[in-house]
Parts: sequence; C-alpha cells; structure tokens
Amino acid sequence: MQPLENDATVLMRGHQITRRWGGLVALNQVSIDLKAGSLHAVIGTNGAGKSTLINILSGEFPPSEGRVELLGQDVTQWPQDQRARAGLGRSYQRNNIYPPFSVYENCRLAAQANDQKPWLWWRPAESAVQSRAKAEEVMARCGLTEWQDWPAGLLSHGQKRQLEIAMCLATEPQVLLLDEPLAGMGAEETERMLTLLTQLKKDHAILLVEHDMDAVFRIADRVTVMVNGQVIASDVPEAIRQNPAVQTAYLGEGEHAVNAS
Repeated sequence: MQPLENDATVLMRGHQITRRWGGLVALNQVSIDLKAGSLHAVIGTNGAGKSTLINILSGEFPPSEGRVELLGQDVTQWPQDQRARAGLGRSYQRNNIYPPFSVYENCRLAAQANDQKPWLWWRPAESAVQSRAKAEEVMARCGLTEWQDWPAGLLSHGQKRQLEIAMCLATEPQVLLLDEPLAGMGAEETERMLTLLTQLKKDHAILLVEHDMDAVFRIADRVTVMVNGQVIASDVPEAIRQNPAVQTAYLGEGEHAVNAS
C-alpha cells in the first residue's frame, strides 16, 4: 500500500475502508480526512454505512480492508482504549453517562481515566487536583456548571448530550467522533449544541454523523454523502447542495435513491 500524502492538518484519516459482514458489503472503499479546525459531516439514511464508518474509526471493530490513521500513526489494529489515550474522543447515539452520579463526578471520572496513577491507589480520588480542575473546565465549556451537583439522570435530554461531550473533552482528545448528537432535541437544545460544536471545532477535528440536514448545512465545513456503503460525493456544503448525484439520491430518483429524513 502506498503511503498517504502528508498533510499536517489531517488529524485522522480513513483510507479505502471496506467492511464485509459475510456476503454483505457494509462499506466499500470509503476514504475520509478529518482536519484540524474543521467539522466534517457524514450524511445518509439508515443502512448507508455511517455508523459502520464511525465504529471502524473509533476501533470498535477493524476494517476488512483499508487503513485508519490517527495523528500520523497507523492505528488500524489498535483497540478503542488505545485510540482514546492517543487523542480520540467519541459520543454515541445513546447517552453513555452514569445517571446516579453527579454531573461533576461524571466529568471527573472521565478526566481521571485519562490520568491514571494506579501506584497511588491509597489516595482519595478527590485529591486528584488535575482531574478536578479538568472536570470544572469541561463543565464550564459545555455550559453545565450550574448543574454540576445534579444527578446526571435528572438532566434534560439535551443536557445529557452536552454532558457526554464534556466527558469526551475531559480525556483531552484532538479528534471528536460525534454520532447523532442532535437526535431527539428541541429547537432550543439544538441551538445550544450547534453553538457548542462551533466553538469546539476551533480546537479539534470533528466528524459529525447527523440526520438534521438544516443543522448540517449550517455548521459543516465539508459534507460526505453515503449511499449503500459508498461515498457518492464529498465537498463543501454549497457544492453538495448543487451536486446532481446528491440531488437525485435525496429526491428519491435513480438506483441510489435514499430518504433524507
């Protein structure tokens, strides 16, 4: 396999990724670059391959073919925890928080996982000054300081999504993989999340898998459109809007027709 072109702004790269499940080809030679200071959205309906792509990039399972790079390293065979320690953060379609614990404790535990010191097993967790400071920082960044003492399970749906992103940030990632963070949100919660994502992309490379087309075209710097496990277009938002193949797919015409909802 030929080495990829070096680009210091590319923090994560999927190169010619294919994934087979028996006779089913879930992904077919999909390539994607995630650049520093940029939000790259991936759109397509259920079954298009979006979740499979994000699962492979995060290390949940390996590709059948192709390569995944993170910060210039080949991480194709790395497990999820190793990729997380190397600078990768991920959110899921379903909330991945600890409902009985406070907002603060959720964030502190995430920060502590990134700063493990097993030789200090006898020291109370609250004495970990660095983890406490990081928890306070990410709560403030995600607009959760006011609710830091609340049990996480009592937060609104939108606040829980904010908390999950705060927990990701507590591990100090450079790349964020966000799987439908706007799902189930009302208008006000969506606006708060879009404001947060706009702020986060200044310091991260972000992959956003999302069904809300209005939000995608407002916030994305680049959009990749997938149909049946393949990329049919990848470009800046305005070019995607004008792309005949995308228009055909989303209007429900032709062999690649999909539903944009």
